[in-house]
Amino acid sequence: MEQPIVWHRGDDGIAELVLNRPDAMNALNYALLRALEDAVREIADDRGVRAVIVRGEGKGFCAGADLKERRGLGPDEVRRNVSLTREAFDRVARLPQPTIAVLHGFAFGGGLELALACDFRIGTRDLRLGLTETSLAIVPGAGGTQRLARLIGPTWAKWMIFTAARIDAERAQELGLLFEVADTREAAMDAARSLARAIAQNGPVAVRQAKWAIDRGLDVDLATGLAIEDAAYEGVLPTADRLEALAAFAEKRKPQFRGE
Repeated sequence: MEQPIVWHRGDDGIAELVLNRPDAMNALNYALLRALEDAVREIADDRGVRAVIVRGEGKGFCAGADLKERRGLGPDEVRRNVSLTREAFDRVARLPQPTIAVLHGFAFGGGLELALACDFRIGTRDLRLGLTETSLAIVPGAGGTQRLARLIGPTWAKWMIFTAARIDAERAQELGLLFEVADTREAAMDAARSLARAIAQNGPVAVRQAKWAIDRGLDVDLATGLAIEDAAYEGVLPTADRLEALAAFAEKRKPQFRGE
C-alpha cells in the first residue's frame, strides 16, 4: 500500500511534502491526516530543512475531506476527523521553516485550508479553488474561516464561504490568495523551488526567528509586536551564523550558514 504522505529533503535544504492519494484526488481521510501530522513533526525537528514545498500528486492538489469515508462515520468520528484535520494544519502553520504550497488542478475545502496554513501559495493558471463546505451544509472546520478572513479580509472571505464560490487562479491572485500564478504545473514547481532557494541561502535561525515574530505579532498591538521582534533578535545574537555573516562580509565571500 502506498504511503498517503511522503516527504524528502534535498541536499539544498529544501523539503518536499507530498499528498500521495492521487486515485482519490488526495482527499483527506483519517490515514492521510495521521501521516501528515507525523511528517510535519519530523520536518519541524529536522534542522537541515530550510524551506518546505507542499504539493499533491495526480490531477489536483487536494479535493478536501474524503466524503466516501465521511459517509460511514458517526458524529463522534466526524468530530475526531475534524479535530485531527485542524491539529494537523495548525502544525503546518507552526512549522518553523517557511512553507510554500504548490496548487494545481483543484484545491477545495480542506485542501484550500491546508494551503492557507502555508506561508506562500503558488498556483497553476488552470487552478480552481474554494472553501465549498456550505454547499455540503457544513462550515470550514480546519481554520478556513479564520485564516481566509485574515488573508483577504472579512468581506471577500464571507463571499467565498457563504456562496461556496469556486474561483480561478487569476481571481485568487487578485484577492491575495495566490502569491504567484504559473502557466503549467512544472513552471509552478520551478517558481516554488526558486523561492525556496532564495529563502534557504539566508541564515536558517534568522529566517525561523523572523517567521516566528511575524506570525506572533499579527494579532497583537504594535508595542507588543515590537517586544516580540526584540525577543526574536535576541534569539539570533548568540548564533555562529551571525558571526559567520560578519566574517564573510569582511572577507568579501559568500557566507556558509550552518543553522547554529
